[in-house]
Amino acid sequence: MKKTTRIFLGLCLSCIFSWAQAQEEGAQSFYDVGTIQEIKISFEQENWRYALDSLRFNGEGLLLGTVEINGQRFSDIGVRYRESRSFQPGNKRNSLYLKLNFIDKEQNYEGRSTVKLSSALRDPSMVREVFGYEVARQYMPAPMANYARVFVNGEYYGLFVNIEPVDDAFLSRTFGHKDGTFLRCSPNLLDPEPAGCKSDVFGSLQFDESAKCYLHNFQLLSESGWDDLIELTYLLDQKPEEIGRVLHVDRTLWMLAFNNVLVNLSSYTGRYSENYYLYKDENGKFTPILFDLNLCFGSYKNTGVGSDLKLKELQEMDPLLHLNNSAKPLISKLLSQEQYKKMYLAHIRTLVNEVFRKDQYLERISSLQELIREAFESDENRYYAMEDFDNSLEETIGKRSRIPGLKELMSPRTEYLKKEVVLAVVPPEISDIAVARREQFSPEKVADFKIQATVGQFPSEVQVYYRFTSGAPFKSMKMYDDGAHNDGEASDGVFGATVKPTAGAAAIEYYIYAENAKAAAFHPTRYMYEQHTANLEELNQ
Repeated sequence: MKKTTRIFLGLCLSCIFSWAQAQEEGAQSFYDVGTIQEIKISFEQENWRYALDSLRFNGEGLLLGTVEINGQRFSDIGVRYRESRSFQPGNKRNSLYLKLNFIDKEQNYEGRSTVKLSSALRDPSMVREVFGYEVARQYMPAPMANYARVFVNGEYYGLFVNIEPVDDAFLSRTFGHKDGTFLRCSPNLLDPEPAGCKSDVFGSLQFDESAKCYLHNFQLLSESGWDDLIELTYLLDQKPEEIGRVLHVDRTLWMLAFNNVLVNLSSYTGRYSENYYLYKDENGKFTPILFDLNLCFGSYKNTGVGSDLKLKELQEMDPLLHLNNSAKPLISKLLSQEQYKKMYLAHIRTLVNEVFRKDQYLERISSLQELIREAFESDENRYYAMEDFDNSLEETIGKRSRIPGLKELMSPRTEYLKKEVVLAVVPPEISDIAVARREQFSPEKVADFKIQATVGQFPSEVQVYYRFTSGAPFKSMKMYDDGAHNDGEASDGVFGATVKPTAGAAAIEYYIYAENAKAAAFHPTRYMYEQHTANLEELNQ
């Protein structure tokens, strides 16, 4: 018996981010987080600020212009101010949206036809979005993000966060296609709900009887799909035990765990249940995709229950927030199922242990700030003084907004979560994962994948999730410790299962899930992107 290589080793934050950066740099240099991009926009109008203000107030019109991105010139692009809380008429800096294929439909930069630039309002650190997305991408589908110096008509407009749009290019990169039902959660906070619709639903995915109610809070980005959204909310409300048929539950639990640990309340977890997309893949299941992390790490403070949270309340926010809140069915309905609750808490435990526990995240944040210091300091339109930038990790900034320092928030929060009762329980310990090889000198070749794993801490359930083709859905098989499933002796803590290849498959990708009475664990922890592997050729050598 020979152990397969463990793909994820230890609690190495720097390893995670090095891996992420290598992947991103190879895929899209425009989002290389180690390089500040240079974007130079030109308009014929001298009063371009007034023109963009007018367009922002009067619909979705675009102002014709030209742009150079890292020296590459594009004519006849469209520009507008983005829809965001940061927009203010006459503001020195507003978030920008650039449409490169406004006139020439084939025009793009590295395959990207649109550019999203965030002004980073209410983020004196300038790292919330870039670091937040960097963490999210390790565990769930999420956009890439880095920084850009932006110039308009020859003048330095400011340092912005350059965020990958969640669009066709993103969907193709993430899911391998772009033709599924695609929706954006877009709560209408200005107009009253249509007659007969529930009030204060926002993007919470509460079930409602009429399609017009969904139009009030969601934007359909595909040609069709309202029926798919209604079915999702119906099952969530009426048949939550069947929700796995139309929703990638585990990816959803990752998003919810991320929102809670990072106190990202400008999200489904907060007041308006906002800032996420839904995409239905080829397997008929929706995946939520978070976006707009400008206000994460406690910059937005309202959960939808009561008034804004104070600093100590943010630091000690309940990991099971909204567990019994029927107005948040994506949380209350999913976590009412014991297995999903254990999986969710396992994800919180992973985020705490792998990202925040040893304060290595502070090194990463500091390195991002050092990268952008000069560009930020020379930005005369910036929202915050250099003193605020320098103090933004250690202390609260602003007398009105009261934006927590990242260390001030997350170090106490990490300590709180480590000791929280529902997280302090000991999960199963998974180790010594192996696949049986052909016996030495045996003429009989291995034809099946006989997988073993040692699991401690009194597991009540052990499953191997496997697939024979990358990108295919995982199937599951129960693993046993009964002495009859290639698991050694009965009750020796070694669990086994035999997976038979289908359709001529010769390789397997797999991960292990185990739970006991109180908690669950996965191996590898980043199983969504990294799995254990084996192939018959190697097993038979």
